Amino acid sequence: MFKPAGIPARMLDEVVITLDELESVRLADFEGLYQERAAELMGVSRPTFGRIVEAARRKIADALIHGKLLRIAGGSVAEASCHRGAAMDSRGSRGPMEEGERRKQGAPAAPCRGRRRWRTGE
Repeated sequence: MFKPAGIPARMLDEVVITLDELESVRLADFEGLYQERAAELMGVSRPTFGRIVEAARRKIADALIHGKLLRIAGGSVAEASCHRGAAMDSRGSRGPMEEGERRKQGAPAAPCRGRRRWRTGE
């Protein structure tokens, strides 16, 4: 959650943004993707993506303008593996694969840049 500094959370009104809404803002505003590509990555139609990102932006603006607590929620989360060359080591940590391992597994030559896609649980 994010809140204005110096005010206890219990004293603030709250705005809740879902994980899908947060992901839509990340893809559109932080990554700078066009809605069509962002919708593809999220597995939704372009009009649906537009509605999700519009709702998210409205909630974020409400929290910032009116000094509300912004809570991120939306169910259980599973991280999709990075599609750009990350592998899991024996301890379960993700990190860049060695070049030979990437080729064996058919992964692209570029290392993972930490991009993640979050999905809510069913």
